[in-house]
Amino acid sequence: MNFLRGVMGGPSAGPQPSGAETIQKLCDRVASSTLLDDRRDAVRALKSLSKKYRLEVGTQAMEHLVHVLQTDRSDSEIIGYALDTLYNIISNDLEEEEQEENLPKQIDDLGSQFTEIFIKQQDNVTLLLSLVEEFDFHVRWPGVKLLTSLLKQQGPQVQQIILVSPMGVSRLMDLLADSREVIRNDGVLLLQQLTKSNAAIQKIVAFENAFERLLDIITEEGNSDGGIVVEDCLLLLQNLLKNNNSNQNFFKEGSYIQRMKPWFEVGDDNCGWSAQKVTNLHLMLQLVRVLVSPTNPPGATSSCQKAMFHCGLLQQLCTILMATGVPADILTETINTVSEVIRGCQMNQDYFASVNAPSNPPRPAIVVLLMSMVNERQPFVLRCAVLYCFQCFLYKNQKGQGEIVSTLLPSTIDGNSVSAGQLLCGGLFSTDSLSNWCAAVALAHALQENASLKEQLLRVQLATSIGNPPVSLLQQCTNILSQGSKVQTRVGLLMLLCTWLSNCSIAVTHFLHNTANIPFLTGQIAENLGEEEQLVQGLCALLLGISIYYNDNSLENYRKEKLKQLIEKRIGRENFIEKLGFISKHELYSRAAQKPQPSFSSPDHMMFDHEFTKLVKELEGVISKAIYKSSEEDKKEEEVKKTLEQHDSIVTHYKKVIREQDQELEELKQRVNTLTSQNEQLQATVTQQVSQIQQHKDQYNLLKVQLGKDTQHHNSHGDAFQVNGFQTEEVSRLKEELEEWKTKHEVLQGQLRERESMSENLKSPQLEMGTAEQSSQTSKSGGLEHNDELQKELEVLRSQIQLQAAEISKLQLENQKLQKAAADPVLGDGATAANSSDLEGRLQQEIKELKSEVKALSEEKEVLKQHLDSSSSTVAILQDEKSRLQQEVAESKKEQDDLLVLLADQDQKLLALKTKLKDLGFPVEDDDDIESGDQGDEDEDGDEEEQD
Repeated sequence: MNFLRGVMGGPSAGPQPSGAETIQKLCDRVASSTLLDDRRDAVRALKSLSKKYRLEVGTQAMEHLVHVLQTDRSDSEIIGYALDTLYNIISNDLEEEEQEENLPKQIDDLGSQFTEIFIKQQDNVTLLLSLVEEFDFHVRWPGVKLLTSLLKQQGPQVQQIILVSPMGVSRLMDLLADSREVIRNDGVLLLQQLTKSNAAIQKIVAFENAFERLLDIITEEGNSDGGIVVEDCLLLLQNLLKNNNSNQNFFKEGSYIQRMKPWFEVGDDNCGWSAQKVTNLHLMLQLVRVLVSPTNPPGATSSCQKAMFHCGLLQQLCTILMATGVPADILTETINTVSEVIRGCQMNQDYFASVNAPSNPPRPAIVVLLMSMVNERQPFVLRCAVLYCFQCFLYKNQKGQGEIVSTLLPSTIDGNSVSAGQLLCGGLFSTDSLSNWCAAVALAHALQENASLKEQLLRVQLATSIGNPPVSLLQQCTNILSQGSKVQTRVGLLMLLCTWLSNCSIAVTHFLHNTANIPFLTGQIAENLGEEEQLVQGLCALLLGISIYYNDNSLENYRKEKLKQLIEKRIGRENFIEKLGFISKHELYSRAAQKPQPSFSSPDHMMFDHEFTKLVKELEGVISKAIYKSSEEDKKEEEVKKTLEQHDSIVTHYKKVIREQDQELEELKQRVNTLTSQNEQLQATVTQQVSQIQQHKDQYNLLKVQLGKDTQHHNSHGDAFQVNGFQTEEVSRLKEELEEWKTKHEVLQGQLRERESMSENLKSPQLEMGTAEQSSQTSKSGGLEHNDELQKELEVLRSQIQLQAAEISKLQLENQKLQKAAADPVLGDGATAANSSDLEGRLQQEIKELKSEVKALSEEKEVLKQHLDSSSSTVAILQDEKSRLQQEVAESKKEQDDLLVLLADQDQKLLALKTKLKDLGFPVEDDDDIESGDQGDEDEDGDEEEQD
């Protein structure tokens, strides 16, 4: 054990062995010793030497350490020592920590080489995954650290091994549920390395409930006030979500966006934020931007934007935006985040337009941000962020564009408050070139793809100085351009003018109306200037090309052909095309075309806008072609454009007609449904009335029988006369009411007959229409068929009313009989006074029932009258449809007559041609001969069949 004493620092006699010799002896001891205690002591000694003698331990002991992991799994202590030793020789972190500045650096890829040796046998990684599953702290923790180090050194190779390993990723996900924080936190670091740039592993981790666990950890640690663990969790979330559409959709569908809102709750006192809190909040804002990045699919971005609005996340971000005391870098990132949350989403853009800053008086947030953008004392990155926010607010937002431009128009200018338009104009003509560029680009975005606003902006007038007349905004831009200001200012103004004049012939005419503009442009393009001025030359060439391509030839001196001749004489077509190509070949153009957010390393590099690069790409080719086109080709192109415009107008007209017809058809369908429901209600009412009348009839017959029996058995005149006198008086009144009902019933029958005759007249022309009309008007004939159904239903109602009239007549006859009975002297005597009293009560009850019946019939008459009124309106509609159908049939017949005339002319021409062929000696068969020949063939075939 002398070598152990040397290693452990005990006294020894003789010369000391070297480090390599000691490591060799320890490796032999690990390989040959049969006692577990000896092997454990040897591995512990290797661990203590592995930091100082990393290369020697790695080259000599790695194989023996792996063997220990395979054979001695029952002893957690030796397994822990072996894992720690492997971690020391593979990890570069320890080397960087212990390395002194004055010592030469060891080989950088030493850890990578040892990792490659270790993972050459894939079973080693599988063995390590099984050890990570062990709950023992002394095994699990060093296993997690070793696996993390392997992923850092050879990430893609180790990822592939874990991916093909059964349940490999799932085993590692269990680390997030470990109750020991040190293992859980290192598990987060392990998953960070595991999910880097591997979409397949990212999806598996996400579907293993990683979002839920990570958000729980962030909440437990205190959200943005948490420590380094929160930062690690946020970095892992970014790995899972960035450029992974599947995980983004899973995150949104799982309602995890709502759980992000508490991250951004800040108090009134925002002073003294710790560096960790600033880092955490910065990562949280970046995570929001990952979900709404413009590079994501539009549908996914839009759904996330809407979710952020509905859960209140956007409102929370705007609160931070308007808060005081927020650190500058957090404020800048918040502006960028709000920009992408509202970009292209009308609902979010409308909300942002309504946000006011907490000032006195309150000002819109847009105005406050624009103040920062045109203020040269503000940080450069903050001004870029405000410009990006303004661009995102106007992106696909015609309503917002109109509101910005309206603040520049004379009729809406408010002298008491500062508007967005006034700030943009102030920045456009400021002495600060960066303000000039930002204001020009912002104003160009207010005109993007909006021809009407380009025309309205021509009305803007500016007061240059006291005593001088106002000039238009377009004229002032060209004046500043011609004064030779800084390159950045001229580039911004040229981008604004190109955006303004593109696809707006009226703006081009206004621009050409100033006679100084074209000579200035041709002079700029024709000169041979330095490299810095080449960009300005290219933009001047683009502006001149736009003036030609969108020229409507309304100015005689500046027609397309004359401008082309001017280019040919003063510049040369090839030289013009070469100068035009300077734009797309510029390095700053390529950078701006990559992403919408303006990101520049310094203000001097701020030259191109992302949306303007799209415009250049669209116009560069068409302008080059337009320069080489002749006047005849231009005329043909204009004719084609006019034809296409006429075609578009015709198509638009027919679309409008079809929409109107569809609307009318829907209205008719609704009315048919309404009438059908009313008819069903009326039928139910009639059925109920018929049953009630039948019940009254049965009751009346029963009463009549009882009354007849009473009159046969009683002889009293006085009492009977008194009773029947009362009955006669009431019955006479009832008779008058029934007579009045009968008269109204006859009037109702007359109205029904009139409606019936009108319906018959309406149906007769319909039967005379041809099949051509029926095929073309199938959808409209439904109204007439429905009218027939209504007439049948009215006939049924009419028969029912007649039955009711018959019943009323019977009742009237019965009442007359009762009156005669009242006049008859032969009735009962005084001994039956009690029975007469009972009869009087029954008669009174019957009279009441008859009154109620008359009332019900009156109500029924009103319902029937309403139904007739609605039917008459339907008949009027159908009559209009009939007149339309008749007119269309007449037009169809006229077209058929024209076709017949054309066919007759064609037959005459054919006969004339046949006659000429016969005169020339060519054999010509007549139609009759051909038909007879065919008939003869058929006869011969028939004869053959009969013979068979």
